[in-house]
Amino acid sequence: MILRQLSSFRPPFPPRCRPHFPPRGRPPVPPRGGLALCRPGFRSSGPSSSHVPHFIPAPRPCWSTRGFPPPPPGLPRLHPADHRFSSARMLAPRRVNPGDFGGSRRSLSSAVGMTMEHAHRDTEPPHKRRRRAEGNNQGGGPGGGTTGQTEDEGSEREHRPKLRLKDGSRGKSRKNCEDEDAKTKNRQRDETQNRRRDKSPPRGQKESQPTSSRQQDGVKSLQRHWEASPGRTSDTRPPGGDAAFDFSVMSYNILSQQLLQDNVYLYQHCPPGLLAWDRRLSNLLDEMRQHDADILCLQEVQEDHYENQIKPALQALGYQCEYKKRTGNKPDGCAVIFKASRLSLLSSNPVEFFRPGDALLDRDNVGLVLLLRPNGAERRGADPTAFLCVANTHLLYNPNRGDIKLAQLAILLAEIGRLSRLPDGSANPVVLCGDFNSTPRSPLYGFLTTGRLDYRGLQRSMVSGQKDTPRGRRVLESPLWSRSLGINRQCRYEDVPGAESSSGSATVEGVISDLSVQDAATKAAAAADRHRASIEHGLKLRSSYQHRLAPDGRPEITTFHSRTASTVDYILYTPEESTVPPSLSGGRALELLGRLSLVGKSEVVEVKGLPNRCHSSDHLPLLASFRFWC
Repeated sequence: MILRQLSSFRPPFPPRCRPHFPPRGRPPVPPRGGLALCRPGFRSSGPSSSHVPHFIPAPRPCWSTRGFPPPPPGLPRLHPADHRFSSARMLAPRRVNPGDFGGSRRSLSSAVGMTMEHAHRDTEPPHKRRRRAEGNNQGGGPGGGTTGQTEDEGSEREHRPKLRLKDGSRGKSRKNCEDEDAKTKNRQRDETQNRRRDKSPPRGQKESQPTSSRQQDGVKSLQRHWEASPGRTSDTRPPGGDAAFDFSVMSYNILSQQLLQDNVYLYQHCPPGLLAWDRRLSNLLDEMRQHDADILCLQEVQEDHYENQIKPALQALGYQCEYKKRTGNKPDGCAVIFKASRLSLLSSNPVEFFRPGDALLDRDNVGLVLLLRPNGAERRGADPTAFLCVANTHLLYNPNRGDIKLAQLAILLAEIGRLSRLPDGSANPVVLCGDFNSTPRSPLYGFLTTGRLDYRGLQRSMVSGQKDTPRGRRVLESPLWSRSLGINRQCRYEDVPGAESSSGSATVEGVISDLSVQDAATKAAAAADRHRASIEHGLKLRSSYQHRLAPDGRPEITTFHSRTASTVDYILYTPEESTVPPSLSGGRALELLGRLSLVGKSEVVEVKGLPNRCHSSDHLPLLASFRFWC
């Protein structure tokens, strides 16, 4: 009865993994390969014996306890919820993929037996494990010994299936692959830590989070050095001795944040994090502290940033600040800032170029002119009437409207002439800084440095030199500006006479009798002069820079963005007229001592243009040092 029940016993195997049971009355046929597929706990007697299997009680499986050890790598993880146990304690996995057991063709019973053996080894006592390990080390274990391996390593190497390559050689085991992956990850982690320590981004990759210190960024900055004035031959002071005042001037367009945001297409080469105002402000203030100029002439200074951040920061460094915002709804303006310990303010004179009702002067650009007196002039025996005239401006950008730029410049030169002129007809020295939006080869620059411009037939788009080819056919008209502006062709203020009679007949005899022949000739000459196609000024300005790099003669640049790389910023001054010191000849002038060198386009390209990680404006600061013989 018992044998009949055992022979009819069928464990609940899933259809995919159900073992083969031969039909009753027939001997079992072994599968291909000669390995019988037997259930754990049964032993076949072979073809010569009866087909009834002999029952052998199986030990209690280790996974039936709570301390279920994990299966070896390469086998599917089993869970008590996924097992069914028959009365004979037989394991019936729901899903078994033969491919999980490597390239060898092993039966289901062999794989399950391997799992049971591995689990049994993990649960055997420590002294037996050590004894078995010693046997393996002596060559008695499978595989010929595991010298230098721990018990866990030898066990895994013994039972883990090996992959065979097409050429018949054994591939790397999964553990070796995992070890190599771990080494690769550790190496990548070490390289990442080294990059972070060096603060340099990987090649071809940009950091999105810049650091606050320029020295920690590891990014190459522009190499600029101090160079002495090439025309300076001697440092001999005039007799009398000490009436000389040395000072330095910086001109810097710091790029208004609002203008940057309105024209962000010009700065697509720059990472967005470097364009944030907090980052830019820190770099700009660092540059000002580093150069430590006595006078700062700044352009594109945004009003709210000036009042809340720039002005307080520079006042804390001992500077006194003067500011003029552009007219209309423009957010920025010009500032002249000087060290109160070295200079005293005599007057501050803002200049507006906008003239209501004037079709030509309808733009919101401005200028600012300061009269500064060196401190301690009395102690040095200097002339108490001697002072410096420092002017700062930012002319219109539009390359096609050179006529507006010339008119704006005429207003500024007239104001400078009025403020720098002394009652005896002499003039104090002038320093004129700014962004003139004109190149050194332009007619406008030639007008500044030569004092004269003949503009007959000159096209408006060619005045500033920003374009290589003319656009349109509009030429400058004569006169350039309206007579109601009150500025003559020599860029000086003049009295505007009353309206003249348009009638050529003399209806009132008293008017004709009061006019002399000389007065009539003077008025006729003045009318002809106003319509002459030329303008002049008498300041005799010179640039602090030569606009060519030595020794290769490449052009210097002061601004760089996606549309241009050129010189548009200048520090102009009134130089001495001869090699004789001005104090001996009775005049007052400035002597250029030196300047901070500029760079060419290729150098700026090497640091990824402007702005960049070290330089936070699309312009470079200009710096020059002067001696005032006062």
